[in-house]
Amino acid sequence: MAGLHPPIEPYEHGMLDVGDGNLVYWETCGNPEGKPAVVLHGGPGSGAAPFWRRLFDPAAYRIVLFDQRGCGRSTPDAADPRTSLAANTTPHLIADVELLRRHLGIDNWLVLGGSWGVTLALAYAEQYPEHVSELVLFSVTNTTRREVEWVTRDMGRIFPEEWARFRDAVPEVQRDGSLVDAYARLLADPDPAVRERAAREWCRWEDVHVSTRPGHRPDPRFEDPRFRLRFARLVTHYWRHAGFLEDGALLRDAGKLAGIPGVLIHGRLDISGPPDVAWRLAQAWPDAELVLIGREGHGLSGDATTDAVLAATERFKGVKSVKGV
Repeated sequence: MAGLHPPIEPYEHGMLDVGDGNLVYWETCGNPEGKPAVVLHGGPGSGAAPFWRRLFDPAAYRIVLFDQRGCGRSTPDAADPRTSLAANTTPHLIADVELLRRHLGIDNWLVLGGSWGVTLALAYAEQYPEHVSELVLFSVTNTTRREVEWVTRDMGRIFPEEWARFRDAVPEVQRDGSLVDAYARLLADPDPAVRERAAREWCRWEDVHVSTRPGHRPDPRFEDPRFRLRFARLVTHYWRHAGFLEDGALLRDAGKLAGIPGVLIHGRLDISGPPDVAWRLAQAWPDAELVLIGREGHGLSGDATTDAVLAATERFKGVKSVKGV
């Protein structure tokens, strides 16, 4: 990732009360007078790490990062099994994004998202297209039931030994059903040892199914037991409900993105998130450019994917938008 912009620190940050007992951490970096851009991180539950700031020219952008409900520096922490996830859904997150936009006095902004953040970005943009100037999306997902089934079961054809371990970590009578539901039940078990084992096995499989690129290295965040539990709880919560979206709605409603320029960046070796998801979206959204990266997989797994994201933010940094009210 040699092409990333230099590290920067926030010039402003705070905790936004979004209701339901939740406080969402937010920060702004770069140029206070620059083009507004907001980052929607992945997971769900990964948090907005500092590297996201480096995907933008700090002289040109007013960069907004925030940690979605239950993760990062937001409270309460989903790593605490006592934290209810009842008010942690996609409609809640969309409302949080919009509340943060108004809180910061921004009319419209570029929305950048990766992986789960793409699903959230599309859902937000389709609901509030007047407040989105551009979309830069990599590792494109829609979090449909088919995608969840693909990751949790069909990927076993690619990694049979690893998937067998993933499957066998749930009770035998549940192995032929929804593995996401089975793991969610284990992660809610009153026994902390059961919860810890489930979180460890979930994150172990997470590291496997994205490891299609040569030279893949395990995610060091999964060494932290609190991160593992937070991440596993939030991912299973969202996946078992297919992202709290009507199945297929994001693709069906892609016409609402008309007039919004977008770049869809996806690795051809992203088998856990098959490239056809990005391709179908590009067919339904004429204002989007599809960039397929050979020999790279999920996330910012290599220099070419990172360079494509940087090229997109560079392209849009001088573009003025008349959207917004």
